[in-house]
Amino acid sequence: MNNLLSEALKVTHYDFDPDGTSAVDVGWVDMRDFHNFMVSFFRTVGTSALTYKILGNAQSNGGGTDVVIKTKTLTGVQPDAVGDYSFLEATIDEIIAAGKAAGIDVRYVSANLTFATGTDEAVVTYIRGGAKKPQGSLTADAIA
Repeated sequence: MNNLLSEALKVTHYDFDPDGTSAVDVGWVDMRDFHNFMVSFFRTVGTSALTYKILGNAQSNGGGTDVVIKTKTLTGVQPDAVGDYSFLEATIDEIIAAGKAAGIDVRYVSANLTFATGTDEAVVTYIRGGAKKPQGSLTADAIA
């Protein structure tokens, strides 16, 4: 059994500043060795509406056909103030099923976000859990 969260979870952060209003993939990650995927959206700048999805793809760079795994409908309530946050998650079973329904062997996932205003920004955090073969720390510092 893992005693530390860093041994049980793979956590990564992304600065999301798309400078536009088109849908943007945040970052593609491999789900081969994990059972769960959760995305945390944390607003840092702006107040516009957000469209929020998890996409799947067979290619590590998202270059193949995208499959929508899950969409979060934020009608009536939006994370539209600095400090607001929202979560969206999927299991490996949901990821595989969505891929099979589309005829694609999905292995990689990404959050896909769209702001209504191009100057909005956020921090997006990925949390992958249920490691099939946990070996030491899965989460590490990233310092440039």
